[in-house]
Amino acid sequence: MSTSIEGIMTRHPVLLRDDATVAETARMMRDHDIGDVLVTRYDKMAGLVTDRDITIRAVAAGLDPQTTPLVAILSPDPVCVAPSDEPAYALALMRSHALRRLPVCDGDRVVGIVSLGDLTGATDTAGALAEISTAPANH
Repeated sequence: MSTSIEGIMTRHPVLLRDDATVAETARMMRDHDIGDVLVTRYDKMAGLVTDRDITIRAVAAGLDPQTTPLVAILSPDPVCVAPSDEPAYALALMRSHALRRLPVCDGDRVVGIVSLGDLTGATDTAGALAEISTAPANH
């Protein structure tokens, strides 16, 4: 198992400003084959938006994706981990907050993101969860 989050996190996650639109965000998710984006305000972490947030908080609520800014649908004040934190700590946070992803922050600066799949692959390399987590995307 890696000794720190820094060794397993995804570096350079997709970041969007909180005034980006829901439609722009959906295109970024499509183009980068991801299910979440980290949202910044004044270059500081403001929140997280997932594909589910777009579906439930925007589309199902009848908001116009072309004009609705991310600030209207984001999950604010996300739980974050530091690059030096241990994977077991991140797993405990995910479990206690029912999360699948955690931004990795060095102070106010976003430096990465770590997913349940990243942690599963790092901690359970032979198990079924690791196999599922490392499988190619189904488009």
